[in-house]
Amino acid sequence: MNVRNLIKKYDGKAVVDSVSFKIEKGKVTSLIGPNGAGKSTVMGMISRLVAKDSGIIDFEDKDLSQWKSRELAKRLAILTQHNNVQMKLTVQELVAFGRFPYSGSHLTAEDAEIIAKAIDYMELTEFADKYIDELSGGQRQRAYIAMVIAQDTDYILLDEPTNNLDIYHATNMMKIVRRLCDELGKTVILVLHEINYAAFYSDYICAFVDGKIAKYGTVDEVMNKETLSKIYNVDFQIIEIDGKPLSIYY
Repeated sequence: MNVRNLIKKYDGKAVVDSVSFKIEKGKVTSLIGPNGAGKSTVMGMISRLVAKDSGIIDFEDKDLSQWKSRELAKRLAILTQHNNVQMKLTVQELVAFGRFPYSGSHLTAEDAEIIAKAIDYMELTEFADKYIDELSGGQRQRAYIAMVIAQDTDYILLDEPTNNLDIYHATNMMKIVRRLCDELGKTVILVLHEINYAAFYSDYICAFVDGKIAKYGTVDEVMNKETLSKIYNVDFQIIEIDGKPLSIYY
């Protein structure tokens, strides 16, 4: 996926300004930056949930705007920050929504098998018949990821998947993100506020400031004192744990 000269304006002000970068296939790419930097808006445009004003998002050699919704949903899945389902659904019923682009509401035996595998992969088999509103926050988030897995797309977009999770569940969520890439071969793009999660679990980082890309590159290229201090306007120290550069800011 190639993003070229992406622009989005609200009330005449550019909140995303001439953004260009490449999403490497089969890798984890994190979008980071301060509040209001434009990262979630970029994610919205990549997922077609937000209309772009100009620019090109080249997806599988075709502009994203030219894809039919159902065909795109077989290749790209999005999990937004806000996933409050109003219906009374079990885990299995929720995960079944991932098969909608393929079978609509008429699930096949193959769909049932894929749904069961997704639930098992997320270690939710014992909760399959429980209602979503009866689960803990971490379990509920895993159920939504299972739905995305059942959708069986090459690309998975996650907008702040650790939002409102405690440290234990947030860390487990990032381990799942890494497994989606390493075990299932998915290309994962996610928006993160916690930069140490981005450093430890990503392959590439795209850092935004004021609607523009401040730095794009590998974790080592972005996670350094000079770059981070410039992006966040605070002092940083960088330490290394298990070969990964992690930050301390003060």
